[in-house]
Amino acid sequence: QVQLVESGGGLVQAGGSLRLSCAASGRTFSTYPMGWFRQAPGKEREFVAAIRWTGSTIYADSVKDRFTISRDNPKNTLYLQMNSLKPEDTAVYYCAATGGRATSRPGDYESWGQGTQVTVSS
Repeated sequence: QVQLVESGGGLVQAGGSLRLSCAASGRTFSTYPMGWFRQAPGKEREFVAAIRWTGSTIYADSVKDRFTISRDNPKNTLYLQMNSLKPEDTAVYYCAATGGRATSRPGDYESWGQGTQVTVSS
């Protein structure tokens, strides 16, 4: 497994931007498909975006064209650039890693960070 630590969350007004980071341990970071998920109070954890080791990406429809997932393999870091934020984006955001394929299913990911809170005010 890989250890993951998220950072970059905070309070932002609607229409603003934030960039989340996820620092990973381990020398094989570049081979892991990675994902971002989020969980709002009283709701199930939902998929946000994922990136394969090749760099190809997939997004939830709700964030497409607003969020960008990227990775810096030499720095062992995953990013989520979030633009045009909406109040409904408020949630705890988690990064995750899988030894399998990049999917939208939380159950397919084996390693998780502790989460970082993102709050978007209207």
